[in-house]
Amino acid sequence: MVKVRPFRGGGWEVDIRFRLPNGQQVRERRKASVSSKTAAVRWAQARERELLTNGLQTGRRKEVPRLETFVERFLDGHARANRLKPSTLDAHQVALRSRLVPFLGTKRLDAITNEDVQRLKQAMGELAPKTVNNVLSVLSTLLKKAVEWNLIDRMPCTVRLLKVPKPSAKFHDFADFERLVAAAAAIDSRAHLIVLLGGEAGLRAGEMMALEWRDVDLTKRQLCVERSDWRGQVTSPKGGRLRYVPLTLRLTAALRAARHLRGPRVLTLDHGKPLELKDVQRFVRLAARRAGLKRDGVHVLRHTFCSHLAMKGAPARAIQQLAGHANLATTQGYMHLSPAAIENAIRLLDQALPESRRGETVETASGATSK
Repeated sequence: MVKVRPFRGGGWEVDIRFRLPNGQQVRERRKASVSSKTAAVRWAQARERELLTNGLQTGRRKEVPRLETFVERFLDGHARANRLKPSTLDAHQVALRSRLVPFLGTKRLDAITNEDVQRLKQAMGELAPKTVNNVLSVLSTLLKKAVEWNLIDRMPCTVRLLKVPKPSAKFHDFADFERLVAAAAAIDSRAHLIVLLGGEAGLRAGEMMALEWRDVDLTKRQLCVERSDWRGQVTSPKGGRLRYVPLTLRLTAALRAARHLRGPRVLTLDHGKPLELKDVQRFVRLAARRAGLKRDGVHVLRHTFCSHLAMKGAPARAIQQLAGHANLATTQGYMHLSPAAIENAIRLLDQALPESRRGETVETASGATSK
Protein backbone atom coordinates (compact mmCIF):
# COMPACT_ATOMS: atom_id res chain seq x y z
CA MET A 1 0.00 0.00 0.00
CA VAL A 2 1.29 3.45 -0.93
CA LYS A 3 -0.08 6.67 0.57
CA VAL A 4 0.94 10.23 -0.27
CA ARG A 5 0.09 13.04 2.13
CA PRO A 6 1.21 16.68 2.61
CA PHE A 7 4.50 16.98 4.50
CA ARG A 8 4.69 19.41 7.40
CA GLY A 9 6.63 22.42 6.18
CA GLY A 10 5.94 21.77 2.48
CA GLY A 11 6.31 18.95 -0.01
CA TRP A 12 4.90 15.41 0.21
CA GLU A 13 5.40 12.45 2.51
CA VAL A 14 5.11 8.92 1.14
CA ASP A 15 4.05 6.02 3.35
CA ILE A 16 4.90 2.59 1.87
CA ARG A 17 3.72 -0.65 3.55
CA PHE A 18 3.78 -4.25 2.28
CA ARG A 19 4.61 -7.84 3.28
CA LEU A 20 7.51 -9.77 1.71
CA PRO A 21 7.04 -13.40 0.61
CA ASN A 22 8.88 -14.52 3.75
CA GLY A 23 6.24 -12.80 5.85
CA GLN A 24 8.42 -9.83 6.85
CA GLN A 25 6.48 -6.56 7.31
CA VAL A 26 8.08 -3.58 5.57
CA ARG A 27 7.15 0.03 6.16
CA GLU A 28 8.96 3.17 5.10
CA ARG A 29 7.91 6.78 5.54
CA ARG A 30 9.96 9.60 4.09
CA LYS A 31 9.72 12.94 2.31
CA ALA A 32 9.62 12.67 -1.47
CA SER A 33 12.41 14.45 -3.33
CA VAL A 34 9.91 15.98 -5.80
CA SER A 35 7.51 18.89 -5.42
CA SER A 36 4.19 17.91 -7.07
CA LYS A 37 1.75 15.29 -5.78
CA THR A 38 1.66 13.41 -9.10
CA ALA A 39 5.44 13.18 -9.18
CA ALA A 40 5.44 12.10 -5.52
CA VAL A 41 3.08 9.21 -6.36
CA ARG A 42 5.36 8.05 -9.17
CA TRP A 43 8.40 8.43 -6.89
CA ALA A 44 6.66 6.34 -4.19
CA GLN A 45 5.74 3.59 -6.66
CA ALA A 46 9.32 3.39 -7.91
CA ARG A 47 10.57 3.24 -4.34
CA GLU A 48 8.07 0.46 -3.59
CA ARG A 49 9.36 -1.60 -6.52
CA GLU A 50 12.93 -1.07 -5.30
CA LEU A 51 12.02 -2.31 -1.82
CA LEU A 52 10.14 -5.31 -3.25
CA THR A 53 13.17 -6.22 -5.33
CA ASN A 54 15.89 -5.65 -2.76
CA GLY A 55 14.04 -5.82 0.51
CA LEU A 56 15.53 -3.60 3.18
CA GLN A 57 19.06 -4.03 1.82
CA THR A 58 18.93 -0.89 -0.32
CA GLY A 59 22.36 0.36 0.54
CA ARG A 60 24.42 1.41 3.48
CA ARG A 61 22.63 3.52 6.05
CA LYS A 62 23.46 7.20 5.69
CA GLU A 63 25.76 8.67 8.26
CA VAL A 64 23.88 11.27 10.30
CA PRO A 65 26.15 13.88 11.93
CA ARG A 66 25.94 15.08 15.50
CA LEU A 67 24.76 18.63 16.01
CA GLU A 68 28.17 19.84 17.16
CA THR A 69 29.86 18.59 13.97
CA PHE A 70 27.13 20.03 11.74
CA VAL A 71 27.39 23.59 13.09
CA GLU A 72 30.11 24.94 10.77
CA ARG A 73 28.56 23.30 7.72
CA PHE A 74 25.24 24.93 8.63
CA LEU A 75 26.81 28.36 9.13
CA ASP A 76 28.76 28.15 5.87
CA GLY A 77 25.99 26.64 3.74
CA HIS A 78 23.15 28.73 5.14
CA ALA A 79 24.14 31.90 6.98
CA ARG A 80 27.27 32.81 5.03
CA ALA A 81 26.14 31.46 1.64
CA ASN A 82 22.89 33.42 1.86
CA ARG A 83 24.78 36.53 3.01
CA LEU A 84 22.76 37.04 6.15
CA LYS A 85 23.39 40.34 7.88
CA PRO A 86 26.39 40.31 10.24
CA SER A 87 24.09 40.87 13.22
CA THR A 88 21.99 37.84 12.24
CA LEU A 89 25.08 35.67 11.71
CA ASP A 90 26.38 36.73 15.12
CA ALA A 91 23.03 35.89 16.74
CA HIS A 92 23.16 32.41 15.12
CA GLN A 93 26.68 31.84 16.41
CA VAL A 94 25.80 32.96 19.95
CA ALA A 95 22.71 30.70 20.05
CA LEU A 96 24.72 27.73 18.81
CA ARG A 97 27.80 28.30 20.95
CA SER A 98 26.12 29.22 24.24
CA ARG A 99 22.93 27.12 24.16
CA LEU A 100 22.49 24.50 21.45
CA VAL A 101 25.94 22.90 21.34
CA PRO A 102 26.31 22.62 25.16
CA PHE A 103 22.84 21.10 25.49
CA LEU A 104 22.37 19.05 22.28
CA GLY A 105 25.84 18.94 20.73
CA THR A 106 26.44 15.21 21.20
CA LYS A 107 23.03 14.25 19.79
CA ARG A 108 22.69 12.97 16.25
CA LEU A 109 20.42 15.26 14.25
CA ASP A 110 17.82 12.52 13.72
CA ALA A 111 17.85 11.64 17.43
CA ILE A 112 16.74 15.04 18.77
CA THR A 113 13.32 14.44 20.31
CA ASN A 114 10.39 16.57 21.39
CA GLU A 115 11.41 15.93 24.99
CA ASP A 116 14.90 17.27 24.22
CA VAL A 117 13.33 20.49 22.93
CA GLN A 118 11.20 20.84 26.06
CA ARG A 119 14.22 20.26 28.30
CA LEU A 120 16.12 22.88 26.33
CA LYS A 121 13.31 25.36 27.00
CA GLN A 122 13.45 24.49 30.69
CA ALA A 123 17.22 25.00 30.76
CA MET A 124 16.72 28.52 29.39
CA GLY A 125 14.21 29.44 32.05
CA GLU A 126 16.18 32.52 33.13
CA LEU A 127 16.03 34.06 29.66
CA ALA A 128 13.31 36.29 28.25
CA PRO A 129 10.77 34.46 26.02
CA LYS A 130 11.94 36.38 22.95
CA THR A 131 15.55 35.27 23.56
CA VAL A 132 14.41 31.66 24.00
CA ASN A 133 12.50 31.88 20.72
CA ASN A 134 15.60 33.15 18.94
CA VAL A 135 17.50 30.02 20.04
CA LEU A 136 14.60 27.74 19.09
CA SER A 137 14.35 29.38 15.66
CA VAL A 138 18.03 28.64 15.01
CA LEU A 139 17.49 24.99 15.99
CA SER A 140 14.45 24.74 13.71
CA THR A 141 16.31 26.28 10.76
CA LEU A 142 19.31 24.00 11.32
CA LEU A 143 17.15 20.86 11.27
CA LYS A 144 15.22 22.01 8.21
CA LYS A 145 18.52 22.53 6.37
CA ALA A 146 19.57 19.00 7.33
CA VAL A 147 16.34 17.71 5.75
CA GLU A 148 16.83 19.90 2.68
CA TRP A 149 20.40 18.61 2.24
CA ASN A 150 19.21 14.98 2.60
CA LEU A 151 21.16 14.34 5.79
CA ILE A 152 17.97 13.27 7.57
CA ASP A 153 14.65 12.15 6.11
CA ARG A 154 12.36 14.37 8.13
CA MET A 155 12.23 16.78 11.04
CA PRO A 156 12.92 14.58 14.09
CA CYS A 157 10.99 16.85 16.45
CA THR A 158 8.51 19.67 16.65
CA VAL A 159 9.91 23.07 17.66
CA ARG A 160 7.17 25.23 19.14
CA LEU A 161 7.99 28.81 20.13
CA LEU A 162 6.94 30.39 23.40
CA LYS A 163 4.15 32.91 23.49
CA VAL A 164 5.64 36.38 23.83
CA PRO A 165 3.42 39.11 25.32
CA LYS A 166 3.64 42.33 23.37
CA PRO A 167 5.12 45.00 25.65
CA SER A 168 3.92 48.57 25.43
CA ALA A 169 6.49 50.79 23.74
CA LYS A 170 8.10 53.33 26.08
CA PHE A 171 8.29 56.86 24.72
CA HIS A 172 8.73 60.48 25.80
CA ASP A 173 5.63 62.64 25.93
CA PHE A 174 5.74 65.98 24.12
CA ALA A 175 6.92 68.01 27.13
CA ASP A 176 9.64 65.52 28.11
CA PHE A 177 10.91 65.31 24.54
CA GLU A 178 11.25 69.10 24.35
CA ARG A 179 13.26 69.04 27.57
CA LEU A 180 15.45 66.30 26.12
CA VAL A 181 16.07 68.27 22.92
CA ALA A 182 17.03 71.37 24.90
CA ALA A 183 19.35 69.37 27.17
CA ALA A 184 21.03 67.68 24.20
CA ALA A 185 21.58 71.01 22.44
CA ALA A 186 23.28 72.36 25.56
CA ILE A 187 25.69 69.39 25.66
CA ASP A 188 26.93 68.98 22.11
CA SER A 189 25.82 69.35 18.49
CA ARG A 190 26.15 65.58 18.08
CA ALA A 191 23.90 64.89 21.07
CA HIS A 192 21.41 67.34 19.59
CA LEU A 193 21.49 65.58 16.21
CA ILE A 194 21.12 62.11 17.76
CA VAL A 195 18.02 63.11 19.71
CA LEU A 196 16.43 64.76 16.66
CA LEU A 197 17.39 61.97 14.24
CA GLY A 198 15.72 59.48 16.57
CA GLY A 199 12.77 61.55 17.77
CA GLU A 200 11.91 63.50 14.60
CA ALA A 201 13.12 61.12 11.85
CA GLY A 202 12.75 57.71 13.50
CA LEU A 203 16.26 56.46 12.74
CA ARG A 204 17.64 53.42 14.51
CA ALA A 205 21.04 53.73 16.21
CA GLY A 206 22.83 51.87 13.40
CA GLU A 207 21.14 54.06 10.79
CA MET A 208 22.28 57.20 12.61
CA MET A 209 25.87 55.99 12.76
CA ALA A 210 25.94 55.06 9.05
CA LEU A 211 24.27 58.28 7.85
CA GLU A 212 26.47 60.17 5.40
CA TRP A 213 26.25 63.74 4.15
CA ARG A 214 25.40 62.47 0.67
CA ASP A 215 22.20 61.01 2.20
CA VAL A 216 21.12 64.47 3.38
CA ASP A 217 19.33 66.82 0.99
CA LEU A 218 18.88 70.12 2.85
CA THR A 219 17.27 71.75 -0.20
CA LYS A 220 14.52 69.15 -0.48
CA ARG A 221 14.58 68.68 3.32
CA GLN A 222 14.87 64.93 3.02
CA LEU A 223 16.97 62.03 4.33
CA CYS A 224 17.74 58.82 2.46
CA VAL A 225 18.15 55.91 4.87
CA GLU A 226 19.93 53.18 2.92
CA ARG A 227 22.59 51.75 5.24
CA SER A 228 23.19 50.73 8.84
CA ASP A 229 26.35 50.31 10.90
CA TRP A 230 26.71 47.21 13.06
CA ARG A 231 30.01 46.99 14.94
CA GLY A 232 31.82 48.77 12.12
CA GLN A 233 30.23 46.71 9.35
CA VAL A 234 27.98 48.67 7.00
CA THR A 235 24.89 46.77 5.84
CA SER A 236 21.44 47.59 4.53
CA PRO A 237 18.83 48.82 7.04
CA LYS A 238 16.65 46.36 8.91
CA GLY A 239 14.24 44.86 6.38
CA GLY A 240 16.72 45.38 3.55
CA ARG A 241 14.97 48.38 1.99
CA LEU A 242 15.94 52.03 1.81
CA ARG A 243 13.44 54.71 2.73
CA TYR A 244 13.12 58.48 2.42
CA VAL A 245 12.21 60.58 5.44
CA PRO A 246 11.23 64.28 5.14
CA LEU A 247 13.06 66.55 7.56
CA THR A 248 11.40 68.73 10.16
CA LEU A 249 12.42 72.39 10.19
CA ARG A 250 14.26 71.90 13.48
CA LEU A 251 16.22 68.87 12.23
CA THR A 252 17.06 70.68 8.98
CA ALA A 253 18.49 73.61 10.92
CA ALA A 254 20.48 71.29 13.21
CA LEU A 255 21.99 69.42 10.26
CA ARG A 256 22.91 72.67 8.52
CA ALA A 257 24.57 74.00 11.68
CA ALA A 258 26.49 70.75 12.27
CA ARG A 259 27.91 70.46 8.73
CA HIS A 260 31.60 69.53 8.91
CA LEU A 261 34.47 68.30 6.73
CA ARG A 262 35.85 65.67 9.11
CA GLY A 263 34.63 62.82 6.91
CA PRO A 264 31.64 61.45 5.00
CA ARG A 265 29.68 60.44 8.13
CA VAL A 266 27.30 62.92 9.72
CA LEU A 267 28.11 61.74 13.26
CA THR A 268 31.82 61.63 14.03
CA LEU A 269 34.21 62.16 16.91
CA ASP A 270 36.41 65.27 16.94
CA HIS A 271 39.20 63.57 14.98
CA GLY A 272 36.78 62.30 12.31
CA LYS A 273 36.32 58.70 13.46
CA PRO A 274 32.67 57.57 13.10
CA LEU A 275 30.66 57.27 16.29
CA GLU A 276 30.21 53.79 17.74
CA LEU A 277 27.11 52.51 19.52
CA LYS A 278 28.63 53.20 22.94
CA ASP A 279 29.17 56.85 21.91
CA VAL A 280 25.56 57.25 20.77
CA GLN A 281 24.30 55.68 23.99
CA ARG A 282 26.54 57.93 26.06
CA PHE A 283 25.22 61.11 24.42
CA VAL A 284 21.61 60.02 24.95
CA ARG A 285 22.26 59.13 28.61
CA LEU A 286 23.91 62.49 29.24
CA ALA A 287 21.00 64.37 27.67
CA ALA A 288 18.40 62.36 29.60
CA ARG A 289 20.26 62.91 32.88
CA ARG A 290 20.53 66.64 32.21
CA ALA A 291 16.80 66.79 31.39
CA GLY A 292 15.90 64.83 34.53
CA LEU A 293 14.40 61.89 32.60
CA LYS A 294 14.57 58.23 33.64
CA ARG A 295 14.16 56.82 30.13
CA ASP A 296 17.50 57.11 28.40
CA GLY A 297 17.52 54.39 25.73
CA VAL A 298 18.34 55.23 22.11
CA HIS A 299 15.41 53.15 20.85
CA VAL A 300 13.04 55.15 23.08
CA LEU A 301 13.62 58.01 20.63
CA ARG A 302 12.33 55.89 17.75
CA HIS A 303 9.29 54.86 19.81
CA THR A 304 8.76 58.55 20.54
CA PHE A 305 8.79 59.34 16.80
CA CYS A 306 6.13 56.73 16.02
CA SER A 307 4.03 57.57 19.10
CA HIS A 308 3.99 61.32 18.41
CA LEU A 309 2.94 60.71 14.80
CA ALA A 310 0.08 58.48 15.97
CA MET A 311 -0.99 61.02 18.62
CA LYS A 312 -1.03 63.72 15.94
CA GLY A 313 -3.37 61.58 13.80
CA ALA A 314 -0.95 60.30 11.13
CA PRO A 315 -2.29 57.26 9.20
CA ALA A 316 -0.77 53.88 10.08
CA ARG A 317 0.54 53.36 6.54
CA ALA A 318 2.40 56.68 6.64
CA ILE A 319 4.01 55.80 9.99
CA GLN A 320 4.98 52.38 8.63
CA GLN A 321 6.69 53.91 5.62
CA LEU A 322 8.49 56.61 7.60
CA ALA A 323 9.70 54.21 10.29
CA GLY A 324 10.63 51.45 7.86
CA HIS A 325 8.50 48.79 9.55
CA ALA A 326 8.40 45.60 7.46
CA ASN A 327 5.08 44.59 9.02
CA LEU A 328 2.05 46.84 9.50
CA ALA A 329 1.29 44.97 12.73
CA THR A 330 4.37 46.61 14.28
CA THR A 331 3.01 50.04 13.39
CA GLN A 332 -0.47 49.23 14.67
CA GLY A 333 1.01 48.82 18.13
CA TYR A 334 1.13 52.63 18.27
CA MET A 335 -2.34 53.33 16.88
CA HIS A 336 -4.11 53.07 20.24
CA LEU A 337 -2.51 56.46 20.92
CA SER A 338 -4.35 58.06 18.02
CA PRO A 339 -7.42 59.98 19.28
CA ALA A 340 -8.27 60.93 15.70
CA ALA A 341 -8.53 57.28 14.63
CA ILE A 342 -10.85 56.45 17.55
CA GLU A 343 -12.98 59.53 16.99
CA ASN A 344 -13.33 58.79 13.26
CA ALA A 345 -14.32 55.20 14.00
CA ILE A 346 -17.19 56.29 16.27
CA ARG A 347 -18.36 58.86 13.69
CA LEU A 348 -18.94 55.96 11.28
CA LEU A 349 -21.88 54.93 13.46
CA ASP A 350 -23.39 58.39 13.08
CA GLN A 351 -23.04 58.16 9.32
CA ALA A 352 -25.08 54.95 9.33
CA LEU A 353 -28.20 56.83 10.53
CA PRO A 354 -30.34 58.96 8.21
CA GLU A 355 -29.96 62.67 8.91
CA SER A 356 -33.60 62.87 10.00
CA ARG A 357 -33.10 60.27 12.78
CA ARG A 358 -29.93 61.71 14.37
CA GLY A 359 -30.69 62.92 17.86
CA GLU A 360 -34.00 61.01 17.83
CA THR A 361 -35.20 59.64 21.20
CA VAL A 362 -35.33 55.82 21.33
CA GLU A 363 -36.66 53.38 23.93
CA THR A 364 -34.21 51.01 25.59
CA ALA A 365 -34.88 47.39 26.66
CA SER A 366 -35.53 48.54 30.25
CA GLY A 367 -38.21 50.97 29.13
CA ALA A 368 -36.06 54.07 29.64
CA THR A 369 -35.59 56.56 26.86
CA SER A 370 -32.35 57.92 25.50
CA LYS A 371 -31.06 59.86 22.56
